[in-house]
Amino acid sequence: MLLDVAKSVTSKAATTVRSLWVMKRAGLVGRPDEGIRSLLTMHKYGPFAGVLAVGARKNPHAVALVDEAGPLTYTELDRRSNALARAWAERGVGPGTVIGALCRDHRGLVTVMAASGKAGAKLLLLNTGFGKQQLADVMRREGAVKLVYDQEFTRLLEAVDGDVERYLAWADDPAAVPDGVLDMEQLIAETSADPMPTPPRPGSFILLTSGTTGTPKGAPREKTSPIASAQFLDRIPLRPQQSMFMAAPAFHGTGLAQLLLALALGNKVVMRRRFDAEATLRAVAEHRCHVLVVVPTMLQRILDLPADVRRRYDTSSLEIIFSAGSAIPVDVVERTFDTFGDVLYNLYGSTEVAVATVATPDELRRDPRTAGRPPVGCSVRIYDHHGKPITEPGKVGRIFVGSILSFKGYTGGANKEVVDGLLATGDMGYFDESGQLFVVGRDDDMIVSGGENVYPLEVENLLSSRPDVLEAAVVGVDDEEFGQRLRVYVVLADGHPGDEAKADELRRYVKDNLARYKVPRDVIFLDELPRNATGKLLRKQLAAR
Repeated sequence: MLLDVAKSVTSKAATTVRSLWVMKRAGLVGRPDEGIRSLLTMHKYGPFAGVLAVGARKNPHAVALVDEAGPLTYTELDRRSNALARAWAERGVGPGTVIGALCRDHRGLVTVMAASGKAGAKLLLLNTGFGKQQLADVMRREGAVKLVYDQEFTRLLEAVDGDVERYLAWADDPAAVPDGVLDMEQLIAETSADPMPTPPRPGSFILLTSGTTGTPKGAPREKTSPIASAQFLDRIPLRPQQSMFMAAPAFHGTGLAQLLLALALGNKVVMRRRFDAEATLRAVAEHRCHVLVVVPTMLQRILDLPADVRRRYDTSSLEIIFSAGSAIPVDVVERTFDTFGDVLYNLYGSTEVAVATVATPDELRRDPRTAGRPPVGCSVRIYDHHGKPITEPGKVGRIFVGSILSFKGYTGGANKEVVDGLLATGDMGYFDESGQLFVVGRDDDMIVSGGENVYPLEVENLLSSRPDVLEAAVVGVDDEEFGQRLRVYVVLADGHPGDEAKADELRRYVKDNLARYKVPRDVIFLDELPRNATGKLLRKQLAAR
């Protein structure tokens, strides 16, 4: 018992030392006195409000954010959040108050993120892809009493409880602000921007699971140690003085984490409210962005642009394309290298576990299917369905992850399965002989056909590697003879007809490359696959067709 405790303490100490070294190498940790001062600031307000306050002190005139409304310096962002926090405090916002934010990527959302920390409130980050009832259900379940939203989502608020106070964060038509709704920009302009008193405890975030089925669950993110930033910096060369284009939605864990880290590094973050593939390249070229943060579907849409369109924009400044949020198809990996060079970093994780592994360009070059390796502070293991560890290379089992960023349970009280202190991701995978992780699919996506287990991702990757296939999604449907049979939904590249001859060609291709039982019986052609706002495939919608 004492030996186990000693080993645990030694391991944690070693992780802390290595994490600090990673942070120093990345330029996040400087002089000891400045580091201590920054840590105290983040301890007061939480990480997001804290990094803005630190940025305003260290880089007051540096540009922190550029959106459609123009640039904002670190000082301007910090003072805006002071004013909003003060205005909220005058309206009863304090520790424990839950504020919902239904916003796209722009200064209003960033200001709200910092202001909620300074007020000690909980910020519920809402998915911009919600329907009316889904929005109302999540707001009610999480106890949100205030809602900040963009004008374009006005109709979605019809089902939200009438006693929820409403703030408009972005107005396309300022003259059409509904009665009873407070204009957030006006509120900021009319309120003192002096620093707020330190709240009894800093604010926090409530992230939502992707919600591919049913109502998303709330995953609280309380105060976290700054050392957790080493999990991103260990395998991804994010550095000070870079420019980042944030294409991924900031309401999701991927966007939020990278936005926070960019501000902590003193970077300039460029945002646009809506994703457009060509406009993204234009902004990367205009701002000489070093980093592009995307979900895989965004990257695919950029690559699907005609070559002459892509060549209009000088993207040679790009050093990192950071992708996360869902599985990245093999052909997207290969086309990214062909188009942008060796700049792709792919993160595997989830809302609940945060970071699990990161695949670097070298690793993706060797095998584009890999999820990479765990960074410092992360532990990943494979278990069978009886909870026994699997150590044999190549043997598929359930993926479990542990780190200081893993959540402690949903807001409703439930939790993911825990084994040996590690959290289940819900995915199946294996380690190869070199220690790299490979994810084969979701546990509940597995298809049992004729007694054989089939994971859709393998078939999808194979088909997507063809130049005539843009996307493919495999589901299981009931079959009297085999229990389930495979059905594949295919989006073809322009100019390729979706007829029975093409379906036969795709079946033969799978048969020539994989086991017979992995050949889809049904091939259905679609114009596009259903996805949510973060790019995750809505597989259950396909299965229900």
